[in-house]
Amino acid sequence: MTSPDDFSRLQSVMSRTVKTHWKAFLFEGILLAVLGIAALILPPLASLAIAIFLGWMFLVSGIGGLIVTYWARSTPGFWWSLISAALAVLAGLLLLARPMQAVLTLTIVLGAYFLAEGVATIMYALEHRRELSSRWSWLLISGLVDIAISFMVITGLPSSAEWAIGILVGINLLFGGASLIGMALAARNSNT
Repeated sequence: MTSPDDFSRLQSVMSRTVKTHWKAFLFEGILLAVLGIAALILPPLASLAIAIFLGWMFLVSGIGGLIVTYWARSTPGFWWSLISAALAVLAGLLLLARPMQAVLTLTIVLGAYFLAEGVATIMYALEHRRELSSRWSWLLISGLVDIAISFMVITGLPSSAEWAIGILVGINLLFGGASLIGMALAARNSNT
């Protein structure tokens, strides 16, 4: 179990680390905000890019999984690992072959993801409101926005699939970037 002294030391180390690297948080926040604005301006293009990116991620991870599974073919669970890797390759190929047809399914998955991410971010913010002092509210706002986005897309299906992925990712990137910018600026101005 963590003692109060250990907790205080951890809190102090965390505050110093964030303060020391505030420029990195600021840079990442600005980059995310710019990407978010670009996705909001061109949501259909952003949706297509995301489907293609996911396709490549599944394909590459599946091929990597097949290679690792072949090397570890004598270990328990070989067949399950092989099936998992093959499914990743198949999912990647399907997304790359028909990215526009995958947009509806991806929209449903993305709506569920934003709901889960929003809840997790809110819980994280509430859990760390003492350590992060003025910065925890940025995380709370980000989580609430994620939940609002998920309900917007889920209730608008199937017509929301035409715009949802690009807009949702754009909004998420914009608010995620803004929260990092806020945290960086608060860390820069803190006295600890």
